[in-house]
Amino acid sequence: MKSTLRSFSFIVLCTLAGLVQAADDAKAIVDGYMAAWNAHDADKAASFLADDAVYFDATVGTPQNGKAAARDNVITVFINAVPDLSWKMTSEPIVSADGIAFQWQFNGTNSGAWAADTPATDKALSFEGVSFVRIKNGKIVYQGDYYDALGFNKQLGW
Repeated sequence: MKSTLRSFSFIVLCTLAGLVQAADDAKAIVDGYMAAWNAHDADKAASFLADDAVYFDATVGTPQNGKAAARDNVITVFINAVPDLSWKMTSEPIVSADGIAFQWQFNGTNSGAWAADTPATDKALSFEGVSFVRIKNGKIVYQGDYYDALGFNKQLGW
């Protein structure tokens, strides 16, 4: 009986250690991803995404399907429009083996165009939001961003 109990305890401890390691990995992946955004490197940031990743910006409402779409239509757009951007976690994240949720703050100056018909405003912006990120096989497979779009637009004078 003691041998069975020790074996069971060992299995439970190993499982918990594996979950802690997976949670640490999820945090490390998101930390690297955010660091790439802050280094203004769209290709590096996209390298953290799975090829079939889904990037959902709730204020836009239409998900970007695939790494290339997320890189080209979200990451590159923000980096070009706000070349001095700073994106940082502002809360203790909620981390599990397959994902992470956290509050963040985004700051910078809109000194680049958002699109051909949306020129730079040269105005500073600062807004907060929350991201829900799912991770599988060491890659981000889903990112959902929720933030105050009205406040964001007002800061830019839109």
